[in-house]
Amino acid sequence: MATIVIRKLDEAVKRKLQIRAARNGRSMEAEAREILSDLVVNPPRPARRGGLGTALIKRFAPFGGVDLPIPPVLFPLVRFLSLTNDPARHQRHL
Repeated sequence: MATIVIRKLDEAVKRKLQIRAARNGRSMEAEAREILSDLVVNPPRPARRGGLGTALIKRFAPFGGVDLPIPPVLFPLVRFLSLTNDPARHQRHL
């Protein structure tokens, strides 16, 4: 096994490493080894800017936009709201 020495480690980082090691029941050396191994084997994915919508816009922006017609309302909201819980009246309006 290889050995490394880390010099000029910030005291706050050392203290947090001690706390983390204690919480996990390990020595500082074992905790540092675990952190390094995990990060090298499973590197974090780079942060993506934006979500799915942003990705879709970037992907399809060169093709231009599309204007779609808005279909008419098939069941007007006013008529829907005027219905009561009376099943007989409900059947008449359908």
